[in-house]
Order: sequence, then C-alpha cells, then structure tokens
Amino acid sequence: MNFEDRIKKAIQRGERRRDARAEEARAEALNLDEIKRLHSQYRLQLSEHIEKCVEQLTGHFPGFKFETIFGDRGWGAACSRDDLRLQSGRRNNDYSRLELTVRPFSDLHVVDLTGKGTIRNKEVYNRNYFEKVEDLDVDKFVELIDAWVLEYAEMYAAK
Repeated sequence: MNFEDRIKKAIQRGERRRDARAEEARAEALNLDEIKRLHSQYRLQLSEHIEKCVEQLTGHFPGFKFETIFGDRGWGAACSRDDLRLQSGRRNNDYSRLELTVRPFSDLHVVDLTGKGTIRNKEVYNRNYFEKVEDLDVDKFVELIDAWVLEYAEMYAAK
C-alpha cells in the first residue's frame, strides 16, 4: 500500500470518527424526557387510530364486542366474539378476537405495535413492529394498523 492510499484511509477514518461524534451529540440532545414525551405523543395518536379502525370492524360483523385496552399491556383496542356451534348434538365454542396495542415505554426507546388475531379458536397472526422513537415514521404505523385490520376482516369473512 503506497503513501497516497494510506492518506486516503486515514482521512476516511477521521470522517467516520467525526460522523460518530455527531451522531452521539444528536442522541444526547434527544434526552430521555424528550424521548418519553415523543413516545406518549405517538402512542396517543396511534391508539386513537387503532380504536377507530377496530370499532369500524365491529360494525361490519354483528356479534363482535369492542373494548378499549389501556394499562400494563399497552394502549389500543380489541374486539371479540364467542359463538356457540351445535354439531352432531355436541356443543362447541368458537372464539374470535382481534387485538392491536401500542406497548408502554421501555428502556429500548422504541414504539412497539403488537397485533394478535384469532378466528374460530385458531391464531391467524401474532405480530410486532417497532421503530426507535427518534426515527419513527407515523405513516408507516398507520398503514400497518390499516393493513392488519383489513387482513383480519378478510380472513374472518372467508371462514
């Protein structure tokens, strides 16, 4: 390796070090209180959207009961239905439920969206999606909420 190549590598190392320091400074600027405030803001916005979508779903499938979820499990909404099925003189219960929540703030500093869907006693999906609070794209989360509710509606209607 000649001297010219070594100079270029040294310059690249210095630029990487400078970029790393700038990234650390940016991360420190976004202190813990600010991260918590942003998480609460996003959680409120997303949980309201979840409630609207799940409540609309219950309007299309009679028998589903809507419930708001808040607390240690997270914030969001769920709808469920418990059906009695008589088959060959035997009673069977068919349980269906959709639950979408935004989990509480954690040391990981992420906004975590969870979705669980069960149709007639069978879990059809159990999903998580998360992004760091400071890098969060709200539109991506809104699209996922819409997609998960629509997918559940389609699967429920098909069964």
